[in-house]
Amino acid sequence: MNGLEYFKLALVALRAAKVRAFLTMLGIIIGTAAVILLVALGAGLEKYITQQIESLGSNLIFVFPGSQNGGRGPGGATVNRLLFKDAEYLRLRLSNVKGVSAVINKSGSHKYNAKEVKGSTLYGVDQWYTKVATVKIAEGRFISEEEFRSGRRVVVLGPSAATKLSNNIIGKDILLSNRRYTVIGITEKKGAVFGVDQDNSVYLPIDLMAKQFGVQNINSIYLAAVNPEDVPQLKKKAKELMLRRLTEDDFTVASQEETLNTIQGILGVLSVALGGIAAISLVVGGIGIMNIMLVSVTERTREIGLRKAIGAPPNAILWQFLIEAIVLSIVGGIIGIGIGYLGAALIGYFITTVVPMWAVVVAFGFSVAVGVIFGVAPAFRASRLDPIVALRYE
Repeated sequence: MNGLEYFKLALVALRAAKVRAFLTMLGIIIGTAAVILLVALGAGLEKYITQQIESLGSNLIFVFPGSQNGGRGPGGATVNRLLFKDAEYLRLRLSNVKGVSAVINKSGSHKYNAKEVKGSTLYGVDQWYTKVATVKIAEGRFISEEEFRSGRRVVVLGPSAATKLSNNIIGKDILLSNRRYTVIGITEKKGAVFGVDQDNSVYLPIDLMAKQFGVQNINSIYLAAVNPEDVPQLKKKAKELMLRRLTEDDFTVASQEETLNTIQGILGVLSVALGGIAAISLVVGGIGIMNIMLVSVTERTREIGLRKAIGAPPNAILWQFLIEAIVLSIVGGIIGIGIGYLGAALIGYFITTVVPMWAVVVAFGFSVAVGVIFGVAPAFRASRLDPIVALRYE
């Protein structure tokens, strides 16, 4: 008997118990779909963050508070020792630099008439911000240098922060913690990441924000080199200047490429971890296959005895039951991949999702391996049945 005949026998047996076959495949389907979905979410987050960082330009350098080797206070929290004067000092001392910009941010709320939007991110930026970061405006304009210098109370809103207040908010006055600001622009849509709305943001002059909220430390400093090839030298010089006031544990100077590589490494591990967690359900599905196949062997004991009595060798019985388990795993894996793709596509309307080919290959390969591994025991048991005992089985 060849492999094709074994396959046909397996299909006949599975068709005879369609409901049981489907329930057996369900664990594999759920496990495979879960692997695809979770990896798609992790890879989507990595793609989104990568795009956001790359959109800033290849000549960017960041100065962050704290260091991986220290600079932490009670409870392990990062101690922020960056001051406004650090950005000004770098601006005055650095050459071959396109711009140096200080940025502060905090969570807050904004209000227009009776409508209030909570949980928005407030960004305090200076007049050099647009020289180092790309700000895409959908309506209106960004804050001008004259408005920065004069201290005029103006803001630029993200699309979510704007539409939650009014469909025509430009030119209107809104309240930020009971202080009145005029809306002059709305940025382009960025989307959400894992349910966090990136468009619920408010940009305002950094001096006004610092004064209003009593901020003394800045969250980051952006530096932009004139040419990308100047980044290593500019980074080295910026670190030397920062060390004149702070220690190495107080700050980190990183280029855009370094920041991107670090984030990609972390998110890559996250994607694999999410896929690994989901793969546990595949193992559970494999246990379900083994359990059902063992039950099937018991129910078909007389059939096995009859086949062996008329000359079927043990290998033929073994391969028949093993192929049944493999078919269940393959079909379940294919259905699971389809559901995973469909789920990722639907979620993609709300947040960025990416289905890497390696995730599909791993999920499918694992589902097939589960069928082989967990199908061996029932198949071996069937092949070892004594035909006389099997024929007497009731």
